[in-house]
Amino acid sequence: MLLTSLICAIAASASGVLAVGVQPGQIKHLVTFGDSYTDVVATGDQGTAWPVYAAGYSKTALHPFARSGATCSNNITFRPFPPVFGDQLPLYLMEASNGTLHLPPAETIYTLWIGTNDLGVDSLITGSNNASVVDVTGCMVDWVRTLYASGARNFIMQNMIPLQLTILYSANSYPNRFWAVERNTSDWSVLMNEMVLAGNKLTELMLQAVVPTLPGAHIALFDSHSLIQDIYDHPALYLNGTAPLNVTGCWNSCIAPFGGGDLVCTVQNGTARDSYLWADELHPSEQADRIIAREIALTLEGNNSKWSTWLS
Repeated sequence: MLLTSLICAIAASASGVLAVGVQPGQIKHLVTFGDSYTDVVATGDQGTAWPVYAAGYSKTALHPFARSGATCSNNITFRPFPPVFGDQLPLYLMEASNGTLHLPPAETIYTLWIGTNDLGVDSLITGSNNASVVDVTGCMVDWVRTLYASGARNFIMQNMIPLQLTILYSANSYPNRFWAVERNTSDWSVLMNEMVLAGNKLTELMLQAVVPTLPGAHIALFDSHSLIQDIYDHPALYLNGTAPLNVTGCWNSCIAPFGGGDLVCTVQNGTARDSYLWADELHPSEQADRIIAREIALTLEGNNSKWSTWLS
């Protein structure tokens, strides 16, 4: 009897381990939601977006719904762009229900990378609405719940990058195309760092809490924050352009004169761009996108990525 119980316990434990994450060769479709970091048309880096690379690396079919300028919900952090809730999700749900999309749940994985605009200019950091980081992260987790209710079962949540490392939110920032008004750059940098860290931890805790309520779901947390920080700290391991490696500037820099006037821009071309972590004052470069895509591809292929943690 004791032996039988032990065998059953081991079997149950083994099945639990096998149930965590997706299996190699399982995923055939990649569905993406988010903002300009993920938009495959209005790309933030003026190059090929990471979902295109990830789909190519993993040999999956890409179904992109992310839109530049988006927030999670305009009911929380309003911006005049197509949000995840209110535009991207409704479009996906409509196409899934009317037969435009045929996506077997077991073979499809859904990603969300959002928060940059929710926390950024004309939103939380400038006090432009009454929302909080708690509201934004709650919205992210609601994205999982909503898709799960529609039949989705496999998810990758990409957390927010260290935005204080972008030129826009750096302590050493300058007036630029995204924000030309005078401000205390040190205060912005500290506040953005605190909001991102708090938001990422809240997202992790909320996802851990929701896992038991979603039987059969497989949820990965992709640590975009640590990956971008590692590129910043060890650029020679990631950047491979023909210019000196640069993680504090960008290849498309535009300074806005105080009081108005034309932008003064400095642009790098060709393979020199692959020496930069940042494309402009806010967006990761195409080379950074390739690195992100490589790690996302490993994750959805059921292989190990040091930047991904399967919660279920």
